Amino acid sequence: MHIGYDLSFTHTEGGWARPGSWTGLDFPDVRMFMELARTAERAGVGLLFFGDGTGIPSTWRGGIEPAVEWGIQWPRHDMSPVIAAMSTVTERIGFGLTYSSTFMHPFYVARLLNSLDHVTGGRIAFNVVASTRGADAANYGFDELMEHGLRYERMEEFIDVCRALWDSVAPDAVLRDRTTGRFADPAKVHPIDHKGRFFAVKGPLASVPSPQHHPLIVQAGNSPRGIAASARFADLVFGFGGSLAAQLRHRDLLDSALRAEGRDPAGVGILWATQVVVGRTAAEARARRDEVHAFWNEESVGTYLSHNSGYDLSTLPHSFRLAELRDEIAAANGSPAGLVGSLVAEFGEDHTMSRAEFFAHGRARATGLDHGLVGDLATVADALEENFAATGARGGYMFSSPLAMPSGFADIGELLLPELRRRGALGPARTGGTLRENLVV
Repeated sequence: MHIGYDLSFTHTEGGWARPGSWTGLDFPDVRMFMELARTAERAGVGLLFFGDGTGIPSTWRGGIEPAVEWGIQWPRHDMSPVIAAMSTVTERIGFGLTYSSTFMHPFYVARLLNSLDHVTGGRIAFNVVASTRGADAANYGFDELMEHGLRYERMEEFIDVCRALWDSVAPDAVLRDRTTGRFADPAKVHPIDHKGRFFAVKGPLASVPSPQHHPLIVQAGNSPRGIAASARFADLVFGFGGSLAAQLRHRDLLDSALRAEGRDPAGVGILWATQVVVGRTAAEARARRDEVHAFWNEESVGTYLSHNSGYDLSTLPHSFRLAELRDEIAAANGSPAGLVGSLVAEFGEDHTMSRAEFFAHGRARATGLDHGLVGDLATVADALEENFAATGARGGYMFSSPLAMPSGFADIGELLLPELRRRGALGPARTGGTLRENLVV
């Protein structure tokens, strides 16, 4: 198994206030993350990952007040400076950074990632996302969300441009000949002259090639269109853990799409996003889970779900058909593949669900514990080994914790990972110089 930590929400949804949080430090103090990076590297973690969003959730009831009051998916900072700082106190661990191809420009992102790959010594991964959140869209001048399929067309062109820019300066272009004074060979630096549906970019990239040349590309879409995009360009895929049937569906669809692109499925792993609450006893783990659940009222659950689906769920009637809700979300150019999609898969399109039942499922999704593991050390390790084998043993897990920062990750690093290593479930520490050498299956 490869192991990553998802640090996207260490300080939101009440985590900042739970027992086990930092004393004397709080988000966004970079010292928190530098210390966590040190301990994660010692534990053998391969990747520290930051998801991102640039808008304060405002879909629920049409305002930001609940998100601000309860700290739902907010605050969010650009973590690229934090990654640069973490790289200075580590040597091998990689760093995943998220930017939206729906709103950002590929020249800016390609240049930034090239620079960060230099700063980190070749340890950068780029998680490219097709954004589904209205609050983010409004900050970039969009009145409404771009249609689902169009977002992925833009993403594919975005990555094509990034790759062309990274290739626009050949690896051997830079001469640095002190005798003649020639810095580089002009024949090996060329414009890309890209003119596509979404972008026009002259190039070349005004940077020298980075250690990885192409930072590792990660993608997490699990709709059929998102999986097709993954098959086209992703080096590593993020998937949702939890339901084995959903995991197998994702793996099967990805394998078929990879073969259609002429790629070998054995070379593309999936890191399954998995919440972990591990205790020294099962009772301790359950008590910690219940502590997390206690934070979530209907306002906070609704704010979270509405923001991530792009649909105001405060308008739900007393009861409704799941397929009808899914279609309404899709019509609003939101994301019907999250909670609603999983409920359709579990209960069927014609299932009628009450509002109260929906929000009960929603609380589990908001905490991440619908795709999580709660239990003592042996129980969690057994479940991971069984799941890894059942899903093809290609990839691993992206662990997140709904507990406080840093205690939730400390339990994973100090209890769970040593147990998995003792069982032989984790491979030996990699010694490659770049993230691509160390993490790609």
